[in-house]
Amino acid sequence: MNRRHFLRGVGACIALPSLASLVPSRLLAADALTGLATTSTGAPLRTAFVYFPNGAIPASWWPDVAGTAFQFGPTLAPLASLRDQVQVLGGLDHANANPGDDGGGDHARGNGVFLTGVRLNKSATDVRAGVSIDQVIARQVGHLTRFPSLELSCENGRRSGACDSGYACAYQFNLSWRNATTPMPPESNPRLLFERLFGAGPHGLRTENVRRRMEARRSVLDFVMEDTRRLQGRLDRQDRDKIDQYLTGIREVETRIQQSERFGPQVDPRLETPSGVPESHGEHVRMMYDLLVLAFQTDSTRVATFALAHDGDNRSFGEIGIPEGHHDLSHHQGNQERIAKIARIDRWYADQFARFLQRLEDSRDVDGNSILQNTRIVYGSGNADANRHTHDNLPLVLAGGGGGMLTPGRYVRFGSKPMSNLYLSLAEQAGVTGLERFGDSTGRLTNL
Repeated sequence: MNRRHFLRGVGACIALPSLASLVPSRLLAADALTGLATTSTGAPLRTAFVYFPNGAIPASWWPDVAGTAFQFGPTLAPLASLRDQVQVLGGLDHANANPGDDGGGDHARGNGVFLTGVRLNKSATDVRAGVSIDQVIARQVGHLTRFPSLELSCENGRRSGACDSGYACAYQFNLSWRNATTPMPPESNPRLLFERLFGAGPHGLRTENVRRRMEARRSVLDFVMEDTRRLQGRLDRQDRDKIDQYLTGIREVETRIQQSERFGPQVDPRLETPSGVPESHGEHVRMMYDLLVLAFQTDSTRVATFALAHDGDNRSFGEIGIPEGHHDLSHHQGNQERIAKIARIDRWYADQFARFLQRLEDSRDVDGNSILQNTRIVYGSGNADANRHTHDNLPLVLAGGGGGMLTPGRYVRFGSKPMSNLYLSLAEQAGVTGLERFGDSTGRLTNL
């Protein structure tokens, strides 16, 4: 089965009998009682953050008027058929991505601040950011699914060294952060992502393969833990600290194994495993979107991030007739021809996003609503106008109904407020308690 057939297969898998019981009723009941990551109907409440690079052309991005009578601008026109499930958010800023005393590095800051809202430490080696909002939510609800969160990308990230103007590459190639010093590296290979979700091998053998792999891992972990305990008595304090960090990682792997076992046999879609990373960027983006749909359909996770490309990405778009690099074009300096090409790239990304939303809209959830109705998806960029490297009035879309907690079908202008305020509200909807501040927040957004 070639890649095109695989893509069609992913679209067809929503009718598989196994997906009619996405979550055991006992788990749904427990979720509803605790109010964790569920809607008023008891269906899973899902959250995703999708990042596109290099900002957008403002004149083409923003709708004409605020409110419900708006018309999409040229860039977001592909969302017109889904306007009742979409709201465009204006006036949200990331002040901590502005230069300040740090000088250059707006692409690193735009990327690294997007989900953290904190000031990054400008260094290639001393990495300090902050926990990202997806991980805050995952800590609250991640135990309800096989995977507390999923991190996706369409490029191989650089995890060491300096990238943008002396900032560590970790900032520019990671959206999700477990804590201030530890990013959550994304998966960019569709095959590896599929096998992580459903197991290796052909349909019918994946569940057994997963079981064997977990048994092998458990045996290795038992051996490593015992060996490490014997070693600790012969180490100095500094080495014991390193071993403690190592053991923490081992315990996290054990926890993931136990969590996977708690949910019983894995879903095994009647699909062939994808062969790997497609040559076409467009096919790669669509395949990763399809796998994210599948992860939500099977309730494999309720929290995800997807970086379509890192900020500063300079790939060309030959499939829409643009041979120049995206980043090079974004510094258009008012050149109308270059502006028009950037607007076409912006719209291309919006086309892919609209296709993703439509798949979620066409997929039925356990309560009979669409999965999109029970989901919140933030789609945006950490740069507003890449030509000027601005981080105020960021181009943002909030898609989905949030299980009835959101009011889509609008263009909402917030004036000038921290984007972190949006994250506080989304976390509260997901059942996160005790979170009074996040990043540079000043309060919650009340008009969502």
